[in-house]
Amino acid sequence: MNMNTEPLDYYGSPPEYLRIKPEPYFPKVLIAGAGIGGLTLGLLLQKANIDFAILEQKETIKPLGSVALGTGIAPLFQQLGIYDDFKKLGKPYTQLELFNEDLTPELVQDCSWIHEASTYQEYILRKADLSALLLSQLPQDKVHLNKRVLSFDFDDNNVIARCSDGSVLHGDILVGADGTHSVVRQHMYKILKAKGILPAADEAPLPYSSIALSGETEVLSTEEFPALKAQVSQFASVLGTENLCTWNIASTAKNTIVWTVVRFLPQETSTSVESLEWSAEAAQAMCNEVRGFKVPGGKDGKVLTLGDLIDRTPKGSIVKKPLEEKVFNTWYGARAVLIGDACHKLHPSGGVSTLNAITDAVTLANWIKTLPSSSLFSLHDALREYHSERHPLAREALDRSALYNTLVGKTVVSSTVRAVVKHVLPTWFWRRLVINNQLAVRPQVSFLPLVKEKGSVSKVHQASLEKTRKILERAGS
Repeated sequence: MNMNTEPLDYYGSPPEYLRIKPEPYFPKVLIAGAGIGGLTLGLLLQKANIDFAILEQKETIKPLGSVALGTGIAPLFQQLGIYDDFKKLGKPYTQLELFNEDLTPELVQDCSWIHEASTYQEYILRKADLSALLLSQLPQDKVHLNKRVLSFDFDDNNVIARCSDGSVLHGDILVGADGTHSVVRQHMYKILKAKGILPAADEAPLPYSSIALSGETEVLSTEEFPALKAQVSQFASVLGTENLCTWNIASTAKNTIVWTVVRFLPQETSTSVESLEWSAEAAQAMCNEVRGFKVPGGKDGKVLTLGDLIDRTPKGSIVKKPLEEKVFNTWYGARAVLIGDACHKLHPSGGVSTLNAITDAVTLANWIKTLPSSSLFSLHDALREYHSERHPLAREALDRSALYNTLVGKTVVSSTVRAVVKHVLPTWFWRRLVINNQLAVRPQVSFLPLVKEKGSVSKVHQASLEKTRKILERAGS
């Protein structure tokens, strides 16, 4: 077995009878992390009548930033009965604008065709609003705040998680949905390394070649910021010419503007998450450096700058962080499994990080629902199926994310790519890229009534949906 590419198989292949769910079995799932992926998984498990507990290290659940979602999550959110509420939270977007530093349009990509092709609309919405929607569907006693998982042990029948408040929790599966610097991943890798079965590539630090400064303004006046009056989101990027930066803005349904400055580094690097480079003081220093950067949306010809947005942004919501990019090879082991950024960190330029985390949750929930017992054999079989479906698609998402990153980058190659996209490539090429990246992945769960597919956009094959439906049908679930 090639340890760099193949899923773990140190428990051996289970006997065939363990692949067929003979009777109802309801495991207890511990979910470390209440991000979008963790909350989605919790809601899916609730719908599947599977016991779970979400363990969140922070005091509050209020993620920063915005996300572009629509077609990819529409069937799933219809299954869950929350699609109409989701649409109310978002602001449709119909185009992506790229400007030069002097705000001269460089490239405008029409996105209105997405609705025609898929029958669904794409939306910009605040991550905090999406998180609140998912939370509103969950029982309060299932979400535990100020409870950070520090370590865990496991045996043939259960996993034991130890938390920062001194509590100890028992379950059948521990899901690491705890983000880029996942503690669950780190502890799982420590266990697997001691067994001599952890690929060397998974031990390497997270690489990054750009950093981001981001924030969200307070609610703004539509008179002072007239672009907010539009029924669609202003979704734009500005490409700096005299610096190594690109900056983006997206207006939301709450009349706020989410803004991000991406600074490209001369070479790839890596660093500790505890570095002072990511402190509040470092964020403020970078704010001072970028204040003069122009952004579209000024009133009556007034030049609008990032400084205008920064001054209207609560200081506690401005964050500076590295933009790591990596897909890990090992996603499961020792009764633990990873989803979202814990196993694949994608550059935000690709716009698919949240969709991939949700798709992880769907795939994993499908397989957890079919578990016939708490044995390591049956669990390993299910997690191997999860990994074999999601890992290749995460790798593809990483590659496409890199292409988007190139499109808004600062290199000569980036300038050439933009010119080719604008003047040479036909419209269908751009549309195909968007379809592969955002529209073709439309996951559904096998244990809820399926939503009939609409539109002309083909769907990526979802192996877990077909396989687990057959298992549930044989079991009479």
